[in-house]
Amino acid sequence: MKKVKVMSVFGTRPEAIKMAPVVLELYKYPDAIEPLVAVTAQHREMLDQVLNLFNIRPNFDLNIMSEGQTLFDITSRALLGLDKVFSSATPDVVLVHGDTTTTFAGALAAYYHQIEVGHVEAGLRTQNKFSPYPEEMNRRLTGSLADLNFAPTSTAKENLLREGVDSEKIFVTGNTVIDALYQIVRADFEFTDALSRIDFSKRIVLVTTHRRENLGEPMRQVYKALKAIVEDFSDVEIIFPVHKNPKVREVVKEELGDLERVILIDPLDYEPFANLMNRATLILTDSGGVQEEAPALGKPVLVLRDTTERPEAVDAGTVKLIGTNQDKVYGAAKILLSDSAQYRKMAEARSPYGDGHAAERIVKALLWRHKFLSNRPDEFTN
Repeated sequence: MKKVKVMSVFGTRPEAIKMAPVVLELYKYPDAIEPLVAVTAQHREMLDQVLNLFNIRPNFDLNIMSEGQTLFDITSRALLGLDKVFSSATPDVVLVHGDTTTTFAGALAAYYHQIEVGHVEAGLRTQNKFSPYPEEMNRRLTGSLADLNFAPTSTAKENLLREGVDSEKIFVTGNTVIDALYQIVRADFEFTDALSRIDFSKRIVLVTTHRRENLGEPMRQVYKALKAIVEDFSDVEIIFPVHKNPKVREVVKEELGDLERVILIDPLDYEPFANLMNRATLILTDSGGVQEEAPALGKPVLVLRDTTERPEAVDAGTVKLIGTNQDKVYGAAKILLSDSAQYRKMAEARSPYGDGHAAERIVKALLWRHKFLSNRPDEFTN
């Protein structure tokens, strides 16, 4: 039987983290699968960190990142670049991940070439096209083009079914980020460079912010709440890897720049960041991926957003959606830092996102789809 040529396409660090386990799993079937990797590199430096960590060498690298790039720039350059890649490589299947601009451009380019599209982490929805922006519409548009939908949870599957997707084209797999996390986190991990300054005898509050919809006053409200937290809890140290967006950095410097027990550092590589999550007491974030990763490590997460496309963790009790209002952020953090029972309730709740075998299920679904396996693979139950 002819081998299936499967091309994985991604362009950012979060995509690379979640696609790395899939790429590595594809390599395990050389008699059935010819794996290829194409990266757009819409985020160059942060993408390369993950490629090096997982020892993945792309077959095609578009290197589209440019200073001051807009969504128009990313979309058009990715689409035109992938047109040439697909014409040259002629894949049978294109795998895209999640909700980035590369995801949508990859799915659209594959559609124009009449190539089968597999959407990893399919079915996440907020039902608000501007929150998160542009991710919500990227994932919806990709979903309308996908032939195979690898839903991380049963909730994501239900979203797809409501939109009319054929159940035969949906596979509940768990989330591949849990696969990656379990490969990277170690109890004996040694922190170096800026992280060597951390006082792990204190309770560590880890913070990340980057969402476009939170730029400006919403972020300022969050940072004012962080200032109050560190002033009121002498045993708390805040670690804040600050996004490189100048609009983020400016407000961070104004509100948190000179505070004791607030360590402002550059964005971290995935390996130290994952291990820092594992050592943290509490995490405040507007990131999508962290909402999935931290609960798998038993860490309560306060989500600095008004909506989430990951309601499973809210339902499970591992995550709370608190928005960006200063009083609400401070109040939610204060409860978890003051009330051990409330803290344990969140920390001990079961993560709904995976068991570390999502990539296996995705690749088995591909093998089944292309007649290398006779039985449809089992699904993840969350």
